Amino acid sequence: MVTDSVVLKGNKKYGIGDWMSMTLMEDARSGMVPIIEEVARSEGLDPEFVRRGVAAGRIVIPHNPRHAPVACGIGEGLSVKVNVNLGSSRDLDSLDEELAKVKVALDFGAHAVMDLSTGGDVDAFRQAVIRECPVMVGTVPIYQTGLVAARRNAVVDMDEDDIFNGIEAHAKDGVDFMTVHCGITKESVEWLKRSDRLTGVVSRGGSFLTAWILHNGLENPLYAQFDYLLEMAREYEFTLSLGDGFRPGSIADATDAAQVSELMILGDLVKRSREAGVQTMVEGPGHVPLHMVEANVRLQKSLCHDAPFYVLGPLVTDIAPGYDHIVGAIGGALAAQAGADFLCYLTPAEHLCLPSVDDVREGVVASLIAAHAGDIARGRGGDRDRRMSKARAELDWETMYSLAIDGEKARRYRSRGDTKEDEGCSMCGDVCAIKILKDYLKK
Repeated sequence: MVTDSVVLKGNKKYGIGDWMSMTLMEDARSGMVPIIEEVARSEGLDPEFVRRGVAAGRIVIPHNPRHAPVACGIGEGLSVKVNVNLGSSRDLDSLDEELAKVKVALDFGAHAVMDLSTGGDVDAFRQAVIRECPVMVGTVPIYQTGLVAARRNAVVDMDEDDIFNGIEAHAKDGVDFMTVHCGITKESVEWLKRSDRLTGVVSRGGSFLTAWILHNGLENPLYAQFDYLLEMAREYEFTLSLGDGFRPGSIADATDAAQVSELMILGDLVKRSREAGVQTMVEGPGHVPLHMVEANVRLQKSLCHDAPFYVLGPLVTDIAPGYDHIVGAIGGALAAQAGADFLCYLTPAEHLCLPSVDDVREGVVASLIAAHAGDIARGRGGDRDRRMSKARAELDWETMYSLAIDGEKARRYRSRGDTKEDEGCSMCGDVCAIKILKDYLKK
């Protein structure tokens, strides 16, 4: 929800156009901040624990004052969060459809929305999503920059000013966190060229910058001018999400030299960001076989100094188009257990087409299940499961529906049978184990 009044930041008030000399991270280093107390309340944690995490960079609270979303923390010791990607394409560019996806994501409890629009009026799409979305909003500015260059001539013709002007435009609109592919460098591209990858570069932004480096023979501006990017992040108070441009696009490519070389560069950029007082998280793979998921999380946490880790899935097999929301949920649950902090959902349409509203519903539910499973493994969130179990034991269907991630779907399934409210389901009918035992325990 965009606001044009004033923003409470620390113990100070700033007008939207004012220069903010202290970032949230720096305020946290100086003392307690109201937004940190708000996150601590929502997480049921000691505010001092959250404050120390933000001050050290192990927790981020993406919160561009021009948008001022609901305060939400991502990182060490907090519950696992879920992001929903949406946005138009060249072939499908209905704003109403994308806003319907936003509504579904919010109805089910997504913690963030990323607008990745590449079709129609991209600026109007982004501004509408920010306006309608009370949770944090992310974007990948280079998508729009590359799109404009490609439709004018070629992606490789974009220049340094195009890239940074695109970032600034998103920041001015109120974007809370931005994916920036700073770890793709001339050196890491050499690692990619020497690799025997099956799927090459599957990141759209990663492919733009790899092609740009190879064509122009110059260093990636996002790396070469990283200090300028930090100045911009300070001025507009957006969180950097250091993108994984060389994420594996198949399980055969997982944890190869190209992926790890980029991750090592990102680790150095995390340190530089913290020195500048800029909140930063790191993005991760990608396609990763089940037995490598935990190792990938541990590697990121080690190389990137415990920065919050944002993973796409990961997908643990390559052979399930139409079911990649399930594949991603399997990998996401294991990644969350191992320490990943932020899951990017996948839908059944992944690798196939732009997702529909129904696809978004299926995807966000799958990722919320994965996040919750990870929380339970980390000792958080189990009370809801205990209440569900108690309701099941009492055949209390209304309470079960209220506790379910998708209560309406649960209600529809049970309504298929001709079963009374105080009875079990139609699978067991009059031989329901719970009902039989309850009847005998009453005697």
